[in-house]
Amino acid sequence: MRPDYLGRMSLLALAAVTSGVVALGSADVTFGAALVGETRQVAVEQKAAPGTDKLKALYRRPAAIPFPKDNPYTPEKAALGKELYFDTRLSVTSAQSCGSCHSPSFGWGDGLAVGVGHGMQKLGRHTPTVINAAWSDIFMWDGRLPTLEDQALGPIQSTGEMNMPLDELMARLKSVPEYKPLFDRVFPQEGITPKTLAKAIATYERTMVSERAPFDAWIEGDEKAISEPAKRGFVLFNSKAQCAACHEGWNFTNEGFQDIGLPSDDVGRGKFVPGVVKMQHAFKTPSLREIGHRLPYMHDGSLATLEQVVEHYDSGGVDRASRSDLMHPLGLTAQEKSDLVAFLKTIDSPLTPTAAPVLPR
Repeated sequence: MRPDYLGRMSLLALAAVTSGVVALGSADVTFGAALVGETRQVAVEQKAAPGTDKLKALYRRPAAIPFPKDNPYTPEKAALGKELYFDTRLSVTSAQSCGSCHSPSFGWGDGLAVGVGHGMQKLGRHTPTVINAAWSDIFMWDGRLPTLEDQALGPIQSTGEMNMPLDELMARLKSVPEYKPLFDRVFPQEGITPKTLAKAIATYERTMVSERAPFDAWIEGDEKAISEPAKRGFVLFNSKAQCAACHEGWNFTNEGFQDIGLPSDDVGRGKFVPGVVKMQHAFKTPSLREIGHRLPYMHDGSLATLEQVVEHYDSGGVDRASRSDLMHPLGLTAQEKSDLVAFLKTIDSPLTPTAAPVLPR
């Protein structure tokens, strides 16, 4: 568990529980409990922490979406990013958009074991979700891209995915009359460039925030929001099952890399740090938000259900030098496994698919 991350979450929880102050966005656009735009502090009625359960406080949702200083949020930029995100002209064959693989209907994934790219060829890994990407520090299963802006351009250029050279894409976008005034309005004196394309798409992606789930209502004091088995599962998640060692905080990830013992030849993060034994077969810890909408699971899509995921962790996985020190047989009972799955299902929200905008062709 990273001290800096835990510290941020602890301070956030302390402010929410003891100060009676929350941050509200100045913009009108909201996404679940997160608010977009510059923040200001508004006093609200103070609520007592639920009993002495400090553990819950570590899982409270943040009040605002973080945007980088060099790419601040504007409604116009997000709207442009949304147009681009769902535009199939960003792929060389005009058959795929960003939304083809990262669809709101599948928890911003694609529902497939492994992704499908250019020419309908299967890719090597499961398509990761982009939900709550605004809070990520590093991107892709192997962490090869450092920013969401880089992530936005990566699949577009990849020969196995959208296969679109950026110079060709710039010419194509400039040939669409509707795009020029949009880019000029959002990016004065810059226009249509790879940099502005990436900034627009990344801004829209940062607005993809998971809605409030039953778990959030329980965290905030509604004891009837989740079942008794789910409550027991939450305790297991943070204790015997050791899930929270990596899936920590409101977004259920520490952004780290672990080899969890899957029988795969893919070295993951190890490709970039070949001398680090523990990074061989290591992959980024994904968020668990909307997990029920994002099956199948793992970097290779090899586990079809949450029950299989729990069984894998209970077994400890493949024993090898790179396997995480956190991975070992857990000895969970059948009831404990059932309780864990019940808890994981409370993290899902009732997703409302986002309609894809259409520009004139």
